Amino acid sequence: MAKDYAGTAKAVLQLIGGEENVTHFEHCSTRLRFSIADPAKVDKEGLKGTAGVMGVIASGNQCQVVIGNDVIEVYNEIRKLGTFDQGGKAALAAGGKRNIGAMILDLLVGIFQPLVPAIAGAGILKAILTVLTTFHLLSADSTTYQVFCYVADAALYYLPLLVAVTTAAKLNCNKLVALATVGAMIYPNTSTMLAAEEGAYFFGIHLQNVAYTSQVFPAILTVAFMALIERFFNKISPKAIRVFFVPLMCFAITFPVSLLILGPLGYNIGALLTTAILALYHSLGWLAVALVAAILPFMISLGMHKALVPYAVTSISDPGFDMLYLPASLAHNISEGGACLGVAIKTKDPDLRSTAISAGISGLFGITEPALYGVTLQHKRVLASVCASSFIGGLFIGLTKIKAFAAVGPGIASMPMYIDADNGMNLVYAVIGFIISIVASFIFTLIFYKDEAVVEARAPKALVDGKTVVSPLEGKLIDITEVSDEVFSAGIMGDGVAVIPAKGELYAPADAVIETVFDSKHAISMTCENGAEVLLHVGLDTVKLEGRYFEPQVRAGDKVKAGDLLLKFDVTAIKKAGYDIVTPIVITNSDEYNLQKAAGGAVKAGAAIICLKGKEE
Repeated sequence: MAKDYAGTAKAVLQLIGGEENVTHFEHCSTRLRFSIADPAKVDKEGLKGTAGVMGVIASGNQCQVVIGNDVIEVYNEIRKLGTFDQGGKAALAAGGKRNIGAMILDLLVGIFQPLVPAIAGAGILKAILTVLTTFHLLSADSTTYQVFCYVADAALYYLPLLVAVTTAAKLNCNKLVALATVGAMIYPNTSTMLAAEEGAYFFGIHLQNVAYTSQVFPAILTVAFMALIERFFNKISPKAIRVFFVPLMCFAITFPVSLLILGPLGYNIGALLTTAILALYHSLGWLAVALVAAILPFMISLGMHKALVPYAVTSISDPGFDMLYLPASLAHNISEGGACLGVAIKTKDPDLRSTAISAGISGLFGITEPALYGVTLQHKRVLASVCASSFIGGLFIGLTKIKAFAAVGPGIASMPMYIDADNGMNLVYAVIGFIISIVASFIFTLIFYKDEAVVEARAPKALVDGKTVVSPLEGKLIDITEVSDEVFSAGIMGDGVAVIPAKGELYAPADAVIETVFDSKHAISMTCENGAEVLLHVGLDTVKLEGRYFEPQVRAGDKVKAGDLLLKFDVTAIKKAGYDIVTPIVITNSDEYNLQKAAGGAVKAGAAIICLKGKEE
């Protein structure tokens, strides 16, 4: 059955605070990225419990919802639900209370994240051309080579124009005016004027000779200033002439100010950022790569790694390579993949094995979020193995001074990013670093990983002395209030508990008579000999499956003993269909009793979970 992308999208948008709470919306390879007007309106716990959501990272006015490989499908469905072009209006509606640091990070991520596919694609294309010319499969003088080379070079040469578009989109100003203004900075005649031997002067003020091609920060500052000019003149301009007067004033004011102040300032900011990162590398050397690789699991889980994207993009432009973040990412990404494959071999849990195989393959191709959220962060021994192998792989990568030439997540398909036309060993060392990382993480995981022992939930005192209801499932016991469905969590149908099942087998929780086996096969009701009227409901919204993946073993009217098998169901298939598998165990006549419930935790089928005590007791 196809996944319910529309359902996930609707739930995510509602829990994020609705369209009016979103000031900017985009996605990366695995995450939905929201800029939020009012963080207080975001229901993080609700998001975490939404089918199809792997994790949530919220900081200030940024909220990232981790979807995994289905992110584009969910993104497209959310786009159908709103326009998401409110810009700063929603922020003002929320009182304008925004953290400056969060705003800056939000702005940078919004500008640089959309650039990565174009830059990465161009970098890999250049690397492939290098391979073809190195092995004399293609001549550098041929038209074929030049056609591909020119399109790859253009992505970096015209990088200021790409930045102009993403910045204008983020700041909600006229994209074409922004594009033309920044285009004037790389206009050949402008470059010739600035490079004149006698210098260039504007109203007697000297213009600094800066080559703005391949630069990003001059373009950002230029468009930001232009957005202010545009807003000001939109307010004061008569509507009859606004269509040409506002762009006119944007051009006439922004371009000179950019050449005089903003361009040189942006150029120096970019140079300073690159210098600072390289200074860290040169002061710590190989150790810096190893340390960054080892802490990347934590940085990615918090979204902090995106702060390094501006550095990666600018370093690929100038000096043309990166020796820290992207090489460190190689060690980490491959370690995630190797660790997951180790878990897949070691675990006896079929669901975890399925998740680990899928996440491991994604990790080896440079997409680490499925591995990180699906396996690594849930198991301390796996996390330790990933950190250790990332450090070891990072040590080798740092010691051999590997350079990356494309801003893309390192993985099997993107290994050409390490091809260096001047140093053939760069790729060889990168491959060796790849092998070290995958082997180390795989071995560490095989040695140290163990399936968590299933420990029965502790029954409250005197639980076994009263009328008891035992767990119908093996899995994790939680309170009914933790179920992400208000019908159950609010006690509308009665009080009880819930189990997140580890196996697709549902057993009788007490001696009872089966009252109903629902037509959709996902739920069973019964009247127990101890007086309890019990509803067992496998999964949330699973009625929509119309019986698929469920195999009832009983019929209405059957008498059963505690522990008899009632229902078989396919846990993996239900999850893949996009449904939450949590199973509420509801005492529908709970108002007749004082319920004592077992503490949450891992639970075996047959363990006492509820004690029924009369109101008078």
